[in-house]
Amino acid sequence: MTQLFPWLALSAGAAIAIQAGMNARLGVELGHSMLGTSIAFAVACLASLLVVVLQWHRLPGLDQLGNVPAYLWLGGVISAFGVGMFYFLIPRMGVGPMMAFALTGQIILAVICSHFGWFDQPVRPMNTIRLAGLLVLIAGVSLIYWE
Repeated sequence: MTQLFPWLALSAGAAIAIQAGMNARLGVELGHSMLGTSIAFAVACLASLLVVVLQWHRLPGLDQLGNVPAYLWLGGVISAFGVGMFYFLIPRMGVGPMMAFALTGQIILAVICSHFGWFDQPVRPMNTIRLAGLLVLIAGVSLIYWE
């Protein structure tokens, strides 16, 4: 099953590129990128809730909800900022350059998060190979954006 994970990750990335372009256009059509973001989040919320209902086991109790660190509840704010910026910038930069920069930001921060094991994730220390990979990634994005 784990051999399927890279393909699922590639599919998720492709889905993000498609939905980003579609939802950015929605914002253009509606005349406001944050309105497009809000609608996209509302539809995503409904779709997510449908999956929860279909996979219903049990909801967490109040004690379990109370044990969640307060900062973890702010992920939605960070998501709204990130997605809102996608939908604002794509009509101005294009999907390709925007996704290239966004992916670069994601990977740089992901490598930092992995190095320190933030959010109780597996630790993968920074090394020379990873640093070289980041530098090549940044060079590649530069070539994509500044032809």
